[in-house]
Amino acid sequence: MDLHQGEHQKRPLFSGRLSIIAVAAGSAIGLGNIWKFPYITGKNGGAAFIIVYLCCIALIGLPVLISDFIIGRRGGGSIVTSFRALAGKRSPWLFGGFIALFGSATVLSFYGVVAGWSLEYIVKAASNSFAGKSPAQVGEMFGSFIVSPVEPIVCQLIFMTITAGVVYAGVKKGIEAFSKVMMPILLGIIVLLCIRSLTLPGAEGGIAFLFKPDFSKLSAGGVLDALGHAFFTLSLGVGTMITYGSYINPKENLAATAVQICIADTVIALLAGIAIFPAVFAFGVEPGQGPGLVFVTLPNVFAQMPGGYIFCLLFFLLLAVAALTSSISMLEVSVAYVSEDLGISRKRATLLLTALISAVGVVCSLSMGEYQEQLTFFGKNFFDLADFAVSNVEMPIGGAISVLFVGWVLKRRRVQDELTCKGSLTVPLIGAFMFAAKYLAPIGIAIVFLHSLGLF
Repeated sequence: MDLHQGEHQKRPLFSGRLSIIAVAAGSAIGLGNIWKFPYITGKNGGAAFIIVYLCCIALIGLPVLISDFIIGRRGGGSIVTSFRALAGKRSPWLFGGFIALFGSATVLSFYGVVAGWSLEYIVKAASNSFAGKSPAQVGEMFGSFIVSPVEPIVCQLIFMTITAGVVYAGVKKGIEAFSKVMMPILLGIIVLLCIRSLTLPGAEGGIAFLFKPDFSKLSAGGVLDALGHAFFTLSLGVGTMITYGSYINPKENLAATAVQICIADTVIALLAGIAIFPAVFAFGVEPGQGPGLVFVTLPNVFAQMPGGYIFCLLFFLLLAVAALTSSISMLEVSVAYVSEDLGISRKRATLLLTALISAVGVVCSLSMGEYQEQLTFFGKNFFDLADFAVSNVEMPIGGAISVLFVGWVLKRRRVQDELTCKGSLTVPLIGAFMFAAKYLAPIGIAIVFLHSLGLF
């Protein structure tokens, strides 16, 4: 028997559709949009990759997101509580809750490290540290910073403290209030960056790269990259959307909300591309620069740009805000479980989990510097190993469990009740959703999983 009604009477609920979109889109919009999406788009040829990516969002990402929302709202509790309520106390499906719980904590441990880099780069941008530096010098600056045994850890701990402060304040006064303020700021910054980028001489090359498809540049590997990024960009497989789903009012339209979140996430990713690629083309930089595009290439581009000081500072503020809206959701997954299932107060749970996750993050950071040899396992340093384990194993498994559970285990009547708010809404294409949940999304996730392990 699910806890749909009783639990919702006791749980805090988001105030309305705008709040839900701000919070959930904030979770989805993170380093993946501002940092990863531009460089994998550059690596895979631009517009053709984006078209495939949008198709993958619709066919894979959206069904998994809706499935997560259904489990969370129907189960009415934390990630583990929701699976327990819907599947039973001894059901093997509880494994899905625990693996997502572990995944969210692990992601946050190394995510906090990279997010901490953005804080350092805000300081560097504010102090005009990139002025007069060659690309090689900017690269050396980045390389020496991330291997330092002190500075990255300090930045990581500051970032985690800010994250903890928001979660500590609670669902409505902390997470919802913060997201409703920060998401408009994020949008405003990225629009300003787009306007400046588009006014640069030669910017039209970047726009053509983004919106004029050339499928001859798209490889099979690029298609698989699109499939994988569509899945990972929406914070799927780590319990964030299930946890947030439990805070959604039973009267809200889950399908419409999920579609709007996908649109918001995609728009921000495209705006990030518009902010970056016209500037990259204007200064004759190779668009497929890889992960160093943000921390090495862009500071050099901004340094050459009229008014670049301001726009460099704005860009790294954007990166930090995007990272923060995602890190809050990841910490909330663990806090909700510990406070609800283990009976520890929310505030104590927040402090305890922040300390534990930050400690793992410190190990991740040290593994890239002078302790790399001692902290290398299976040929990967601890940071890369944690990233690989979550991104390539845990997240696909977690996402597959959610969509298979909704498609094959949860009774169709329950699914229909959630999507139509017990018949009060008319939701078209429920049959198409069920087909996608049963077949399309699991097959797509399986392809991503096998590809990430080098088996496909």
